[in-house]
Amino acid sequence: MRLILVRHGHPDYKNDCLTELGHKQAEACAERLKEENIDKFYASSCGRAYETALHIADGRNMEVEKLDFMREIGWGPAGSNKGENGYDPWTLSMRMVQRGQSLMSPTWPLEDPFNTSFTTDRSLAVGVGIDKLLAELGFTRDGEFYRVGSQPYKNVLLASHGGSSTAALSHIFNLPMPFVSKAICPQFTAITVVSFWGEEGELCCPQFEIVNDARHIKGITVDNVYGQ
Repeated sequence: MRLILVRHGHPDYKNDCLTELGHKQAEACAERLKEENIDKFYASSCGRAYETALHIADGRNMEVEKLDFMREIGWGPAGSNKGENGYDPWTLSMRMVQRGQSLMSPTWPLEDPFNTSFTTDRSLAVGVGIDKLLAELGFTRDGEFYRVGSQPYKNVLLASHGGSSTAALSHIFNLPMPFVSKAICPQFTAITVVSFWGEEGELCCPQFEIVNDARHIKGITVDNVYGQ
């Protein structure tokens, strides 16, 4: 099975939808993926991700299933909306870099600045959700790997967000969230493909095919969307 992760297009965060530029980007992504035989569509239940998935599913006569656990993870200090740790995971990871802290520490959820930010709990919750979804798709978590079962789909698309997709990849590949946050900063409608293969009953080690590929939106700007 191939899991095709797509970040949403340029958003109107206030109204949780795509801007006109975002729709153009999503259309370009759909064109890029038109030859892919995608047989299952998922999206975060946030409007901007769902609208992106609808563009890609358009013309395929297929529904897009919404996943609440893949909503953007949100960020900020635990128990408050204010404070010095009220930053996104990329900023928190950069703070670790500036301090000389290792981004590869397996105890990152317990270390400052992640230990006082609710982005940590939300990131870990995405890991729980993605394992449940993968089990439904035929790959059950077994230690650090996945046990192969019956595979109902060959190509599955999941449209979501920079933060939640980073958290999902962190869990799937057993990599610390701070490291993945700095190594992969998804662009709008960027495509990342993860392959899960193996015989039924075997353990599977996921593999990257494509990471953060957004070449399809090159040249799509506000100017050529609005004709300015």
